[in-house]
Order: sequence, then structure tokens, then C-alpha cells
Amino acid sequence: MPVTLTDLVRPGMRVGLADGCSSPRPLHAELSRAAAAVGDVSLLLGWLPAPAPELDPAAFADAVTVAGGPTLRPWIDSGVVRFVPSRLSAVPSLVSGVLRPDLLVATLVRDPDGYRMAGDAGWARRLVEAGVPVAALVSHTAPHADSGPPLPDAAITVVAESDDPAAGPAEVSTPDPTPDDVAIAEHVAALVPEGARVQVGPGRLAAAMVSALRAPVRIDSGLLPEPVVDLDAKGLLLDDPVCAYLIGSRRLYDWADGRRLLHPVEVTHDVGRLSAAALPPLVALNAALEIDVDGQVNVEGIGARTTGLIGGHPDFAAAGARCVGGLSVIALASRHRDRPTLVSRLSRPVTTASHDVEVVVTERGVADLRGLDRPARRAALVELWGCDPL
Repeated sequence: MPVTLTDLVRPGMRVGLADGCSSPRPLHAELSRAAAAVGDVSLLLGWLPAPAPELDPAAFADAVTVAGGPTLRPWIDSGVVRFVPSRLSAVPSLVSGVLRPDLLVATLVRDPDGYRMAGDAGWARRLVEAGVPVAALVSHTAPHADSGPPLPDAAITVVAESDDPAAGPAEVSTPDPTPDDVAIAEHVAALVPEGARVQVGPGRLAAAMVSALRAPVRIDSGLLPEPVVDLDAKGLLLDDPVCAYLIGSRRLYDWADGRRLLHPVEVTHDVGRLSAAALPPLVALNAALEIDVDGQVNVEGIGARTTGLIGGHPDFAAAGARCVGGLSVIALASRHRDRPTLVSRLSRPVTTASHDVEVVVTERGVADLRGLDRPARRAALVELWGCDPL
């Protein structure tokens, strides 16, 4: 008889759920039912950008995330899922150590030479290569884009196969940019030199910044958003991107199919590699929720409401700042819901330190903080906002 998830889940287990748009959504309901039936099962989550209506974190004795994402926001705020603060470059160490799961549930694709990750490499590949058993959904519609070697067959138990597009990466739409987004993106584009490596995060502003690029660039990023396809069509994409996750529509996933561009987090977020002198300069383009007068950045949330969480923000900001010829850019609108985003005190802990923030961009213009002492940095930020901070 075929093996099912119910056969593999045992009391006392920690089960890891592979993250990104390629999280195995067709297995979410079965995994939740199995955990509820067995009891005393813990759940390890990462970044979940797409809805997961059949995943029930309350079915588990404990649920913890190391990354976040839109799906997890209400669960974190309600206390159903605990958030462990960690920069993404440290996640492989966490999930290989104190949070190591006993079973990983993941979506895979089958190549002629073996199985590979489907659509997202993230931190899950590290666990498979380390011998963590895998309950696999094999998708026949997911892109074949994993750059790594075939995964070890001995670790993999196939519990489902599917030709349904729903077994491939979830399609995540990005809202149209606002006028402020467009203005910010135009300012940012002027900062990106030809041939640079560019990193972007998720969301509407990030997509606008990629769309605004006018010089040929390389993409070296944790996430690969859909506007990269347009960048390629315009002849502005140099080489295949380096990324850990894909986020977009079927158009992006079809474009990525056959391109070996997915790498695990320990590669994509390695600050030493990112800032290496042998590579073209890295321009890190990161958004923020708020910034204080010293240039410290918060991307986790505003007040009690979770919004973003940490992710690779501090990794790429640090890499851009230490890369010779590179740049760490923080981009945000000067106001959010009629309140200035420049504050005297952040409403959440610091995500990215001020010394890793070099240039701040709003729709009003650019504040270049490089080479300035702290009083001059404060003055430049206040001048950019044109008002005193809250």
C-alpha cells in the first residue's frame, strides 16, 4: 500500500514544513489531521507568502516560525505560532541544531538524475542533505530550477504525486505601485550602476524598484520577483539570477523552468560571498516600515501588529555596506497612514543597525549618509522628511 503522511507522523516529533511559494499545500490538511490524531507533534515553519487555508497550527502541540510571511501574521499576533527572531543567514544553523525536525514535508520535482527542490531551495535543502527524512509531494507542474545536486534518494518517501498546478508554486500577485512607489523607484534606479548585482525583497515597492531599473544588472537576491522577467525581456538582465525563492505568477515560474538559479539560504545570504571583492558590487535595495533619527530600521511590525519580520534584511544590508563599490539602500514612503515613518524611537526592536544603512530614499528624494557622523546623519534624515520625527 502507498505510504501516507499519517504513516510517518509520530508522537513527540517535530515536523518541518518546507516554505516559500512551493510549500506543499496539497499536504497541509493531511499533515494537520495527522498531527491532531497522533498528538504531541511540533511544527517548524519558515516563510509563507501565500494563503494556507488548510494548514491548522492549532493541531500541533507547538508551532514555531523562523521567518514569517503574510500567512503567519495573524497566527503570530494571536500567539498560535511563536516567532523566533533570526536573520535568514542563521536559519540553517537553527534548523540543523536546536530546531532540527525529525521529518520534513516538502515539494520536489523529479529530474532524469534524481529529485530536487521545487521552486524554492530556502533552508529545506540543507536538511535533506543532512539526512532528515522527507515526506515528498512530487509536482509535475513546478519549475525545475534547483541548482544543487540531486537529493539523496534514501531520505525521500513519496507520499503524493500530482499534475495539478495547485501542486506547483502558489501564484502571488503584487498590487500596482502607488505614485510614491514610482517616485521612490526612480530615485533608486539612479543609484544602481551598470553591471552591479542587485538584491530586492518582497512586495509592491520592491517590484517597482526592479521595474524602474534602466542599466543592465545582475540579480543576486534571496527572493526573485516577477518583474525580473520584464528585465530580461528588455535586455537588462546579465546572467541567470542567484536566489533562494521565487515569488510571482505562472509567468515567472515558466520563465524559471530549466534555469539553474535556486540556491540554498546558506549560499544566497552568505555575507562573505555577497561582499566578495571578486564579484561585481552589490547594491542592496531594502524597504522598511519605519526608521529612527539614528538610521536604525524596523521591518517587523508597527506596535502590536506584525507586518514583515526579519528575513534577510540585515544580511543584505550588511553585505551592501561592506562591499567595495556596493551600497546599502533603505527605501520607504515618508508617510504611512498620515504618520511620518521617521520616528524618534522605533515601535519594535531594531531589525537592521544604523551602521549598515548608507542611503535612505523616500518619494521626496535621497539622503546619502555615507561618511557622516551621527549628528550629520540625523540632520540629513530630518531634512529628507522635512519634519520633526514623532
